Amino acid sequence: MSDHIRVHRIAVFARHGLLEEEARLGQRFYISLDAVLDLAAAGRSDDVAETVSYADLTEIAVGIATERRFKLIEALAETIAAEILARFARIRTITVAVDKPSAPIPAILDGVTVAITRGRA
Repeated sequence: MSDHIRVHRIAVFARHGLLEEEARLGQRFYISLDAVLDLAAAGRSDDVAETVSYADLTEIAVGIATERRFKLIEALAETIAAEILARFARIRTITVAVDKPSAPIPAILDGVTVAITRGRA
């Protein structure tokens, strides 16, 4: 079974990072979610109660990213994954990717991304 709900590049303005300037100024981050779950019942019934709302997934990611501050985007991704798994028993695994386009690195780059995958024990 390889059914997925994917939410791509949710844009948030937040203050994550190690540096004092990142906390003070803030910057844009993009969060992507890939939830693995069985969507067969939802597909057959056309009933939202048989799936997980991508609006709810987005709300969790935005809430955590904008209401809390993390030094590491790894910690941001981990917190989002844990909350999604705690709230939605239908989801077997969740991949959370956090893009930081303005990472303070002395090089010319498009940004950095941390991606984690977490599942049920």
